[in-house]
Amino acid sequence: MRVTLAALGGGTPETMTLACAAALKAAGCILGARRLLEQLPEGYTQNRIAAVRPEAIFEEIQRQDTDCAVVYSGDTGFYSGARGLLPLLERAGIESRVLPGVSSVQLLSARLGRPWQDWNLVSAHGTECGVVAAVTAGKPAFFLTGGVLGPAEICQRLAEAGLGELPATVGENLSYPDEKITAGTAAELAAGTFAPLSVLLAEAAPRGERRCAGFPDTAFLRGEVPMTKQEVRAAALSKLAVRPGDVLWDVGAGTGSVSVELALAAPEGETFAVECMPEACGLIRANREKFSAWNLHLVEGRAPDVLGELPAPDGVFIGGTKGGMAEIIAIVLEKNPQARVCISAIALETLSAAVAALAEHGLTAHVTQIAVSRSKSAGKLHLLTANNPIFLITGNCDA
Repeated sequence: MRVTLAALGGGTPETMTLACAAALKAAGCILGARRLLEQLPEGYTQNRIAAVRPEAIFEEIQRQDTDCAVVYSGDTGFYSGARGLLPLLERAGIESRVLPGVSSVQLLSARLGRPWQDWNLVSAHGTECGVVAAVTAGKPAFFLTGGVLGPAEICQRLAEAGLGELPATVGENLSYPDEKITAGTAAELAAGTFAPLSVLLAEAAPRGERRCAGFPDTAFLRGEVPMTKQEVRAAALSKLAVRPGDVLWDVGAGTGSVSVELALAAPEGETFAVECMPEACGLIRANREKFSAWNLHLVEGRAPDVLGELPAPDGVFIGGTKGGMAEIIAIVLEKNPQARVCISAIALETLSAAVAALAEHGLTAHVTQIAVSRSKSAGKLHLLTANNPIFLITGNCDA
């Protein structure tokens, strides 16, 4: 017995390769999704078994005593179930071959008259994906959609991240008689309704400068809101050991200077800036747009009250607590006992509260004092002017 894993392309006879058609003609049993089996043209065996999961298909194949063909939509090498079936066949010693097909990427590319070799290919079909990270990778993002995340839902996430004006295109029912191409902004497409068989192409979004932590203070919009200074920001990000896919919190975010740096350091993750002052919230929005930190989410409200709905963090910077230090630390470590925590303090009382809050949860606090002096012109001379010393208190950051 031999099993052929055959890609049907767009799902219509016109997009099926001759090799695939010949394999189906020779097969004594054809397996695959019910939708695909029902769309097969005349001339193929009626011994057809509807199955989707690789394990279920494998079990059915073992019951057969004839050559089988397993059909997939699109291409067997592009987010296909063939990936799960092949190892099962190999372990069982069943001979197999794979036939490629025309993918939805190729179909949309052809309809738009654009090459696709520089597209960022992402599957949102029945799975979560980093929508913002996908469009900020420096090239257009192609989304294979389905399930919870359709084109409208993806565009809604883009709009919520501040990318409502991003151009995008939806391809519905590609290769079928009711095929439709719709172009617009993310905000416009978020209000649309699209067929279950749809794909989305979002153009590349502006992205923030990738560099070492410690942007100049003058790069940020500030107003009268307190801001964590450049040297302290750089040290804090180093202490937190930020990784590209981290979920990060900035509690008491102020101008959002630390939030922006966290978001840019973790482009595949998400950063949540928690702030209760209206003026500061406006500055966070403005700085997010200025630095194109689209994975930065503003959470308006007072900590710890608004922390309960946030996802478990990998790292947390605490710049202000308004007296809620113990409660904030408790929520952070309840959500993730391994979360890396860095707290900044000017007052000795804040230092003491931070050390005590970490100790309450069995963590040893490591304290670093940062004293920064900057040069200032005085006629023909240059003098050093000292800033207030800052304490950085960390927990879980010594791994």
